[in-house]
Amino acid sequence: MNWLRQHFAAIADALRHLLRSPGNFLLNVLVVSIALALPFAGLSALENVRPISEQMSVEPEISIFMKPDASREAAQAVGKTISQVLKESNTNGKVEFIPREKAFDAMKSKTGLADVLATLGSNPLPDSYVVRLPGFENAMNASRVDDIAQQIKKQPGVDTVQIDSEWVKRLAALLRILRLVLLFLGITLGAVVVAVVFNTIRLQVMTQRDEIEVSRLFGATNSFIYRPFYYTGALLGLCAGAVALGLVVAAQQPLNEAILDFAHLYASEFQLALPSPMAIGLLLAISGLLGLFGAMLSVRRQLARKA
Repeated sequence: MNWLRQHFAAIADALRHLLRSPGNFLLNVLVVSIALALPFAGLSALENVRPISEQMSVEPEISIFMKPDASREAAQAVGKTISQVLKESNTNGKVEFIPREKAFDAMKSKTGLADVLATLGSNPLPDSYVVRLPGFENAMNASRVDDIAQQIKKQPGVDTVQIDSEWVKRLAALLRILRLVLLFLGITLGAVVVAVVFNTIRLQVMTQRDEIEVSRLFGATNSFIYRPFYYTGALLGLCAGAVALGLVVAAQQPLNEAILDFAHLYASEFQLALPSPMAIGLLLAISGLLGLFGAMLSVRRQLARKA
């Protein structure tokens, strides 16, 4: 109980000193919240995009085109090799052989260019295969399709191998880059938050120097003196984190209207969702810890040498 009373007293003391100059406190909260709003917004956007990239239907298809002069026997032999490659890589896949005659007939029926194709005199299309690879959970797992494609491309008579899931892997790579950029941005702006809190606590220590000296004359320990300043920094970071989250949530409504108009062009209803309660708690904890860290650095630098 004595430990709790000491901490409650420190919190009350911190609040009392904050209320003495609410204007300065609110200004510092605004500065810190602006620094926190950008990484908070970036993290919220990434968390909204990540489930979409992971839940996409990632069923890569590998299109294999034979050389124009390859015989039908060579094409059929490649089909057996493809099945063997899939078996060796422990990948279940459906292999479909598309004869050049079937592909030519399909082109004539779908494109409406029957008269134009008839003037060619011969079928310019090669035999081909389509390999469908179900069972991939996300784009990251789909990256191993490259190994299968490279093995198939080495087979005799194969001219071109195309993977139609490249855009999914590019999206995953882009998200990884954005996470690294966001991490660097968060570290940089976190340092800004610590610097602002450091300077704020330094000024507060300077204005209370006489009060601190009197407390030491009465036998106050360093922990007793430091504690209110620690709570001041933590409260500053916590309030700034709450304001930053409020700014992010307020900005989502007009942003969602623009996103929805864009998504309708692709027959989608995608919108940015609000941060989950767990994410909100985590972000508030991070902002509070940044404020506490800045206060600890400032207090120890300003008072430890006077102890």
